[in-house]
Amino acid sequence: MISFERLKEILERFSKVKIAVVGDMMLDEYLIGKVSRISPEAPVPVVNIEQERFVLGGASNVANNLKSLSAQVSVYGVVGKDSNGEKFVKELESKHIDPSGIVIDETRPTIIKSRVLSQGQQLLRLDWEKDTDITENIQKKIIENVEKNIKKTDALLLSDYNKGVLTEFVSQSIIKIAKKYNREVVVDPKPNNFKNYKGATSMTPNRKEILDYFGMKKFQNEEEIAQRMSELKEELALDNVVLTRSEEGVSLFKNEHRRIPTVAREVYDVTGAGDTFISTFLLSVCAGADLFEAGAIANMASGIVVAKIGTATATKEEILEFYHNVIENNYEKI
Repeated sequence: MISFERLKEILERFSKVKIAVVGDMMLDEYLIGKVSRISPEAPVPVVNIEQERFVLGGASNVANNLKSLSAQVSVYGVVGKDSNGEKFVKELESKHIDPSGIVIDETRPTIIKSRVLSQGQQLLRLDWEKDTDITENIQKKIIENVEKNIKKTDALLLSDYNKGVLTEFVSQSIIKIAKKYNREVVVDPKPNNFKNYKGATSMTPNRKEILDYFGMKKFQNEEEIAQRMSELKEELALDNVVLTRSEEGVSLFKNEHRRIPTVAREVYDVTGAGDTFISTFLLSVCAGADLFEAGAIANMASGIVVAKIGTATATKEEILEFYHNVIENNYEKI
């Protein structure tokens, strides 16, 4: 495992890294209250709302994770011309995330997911969204914004929630721009969009996503996992593939298969763990980590957020503390 000194050296470089996040921007709303009775109108609980809070979601949660780790972050995506879009931009600004790459689309609502919670349990989720592809005009605006600022960007992160922003045209155009300026492109994909990302640097699917892509129900053994990762790498002309495997940890494939075991202490909520992983992974690479080091650091960050309730982030300080409390007690350094 990575040494503490090396970990600290990489984390200290995070604040100098500039990342552009492109993808499906969302706002997560949490309505928190108490249940004391059942509705007389229907057999459902009545929730007396005591607190309402908004959290950056979707691709913007990736940006929030990057900011929590001290990176310099800009975002590129779409919101509607509505009050939720205004709330979204204000939330970005409050986190000191550059919102100048956000395009307003009058034909779509700002994506918002409202969750009703009581006593730590989610009772209901309401979604407002339109998941058809954005128009050609909006696609071109996003691409123009990315190219205009590419020289001020160290790497790009494409966060795909399958809501219509990362079309094949947008994705391939951004990958071409990145290659022209020698920038890394890391992708968190959806299975039906994998081929949109041909030529990217890295792809970080989870176990279900890569199984769905290959039309499989499960992997029989580690050899089969390595084989499929190698096939994906060659098929999409990627530099490497990083497979997140939940309780089984992480698999890395560049020239060979390497696995990092899980490091979670307790799992309360896996919401946003993939966002935390890809954010920390790309930041680590930009800060000078090799593939294995980046995977190990990202795995630690994911182990931190799954022990939190709701959409959460990790900090550099928490990663160092996690290393002392968990890693040093369980794994040998390499």
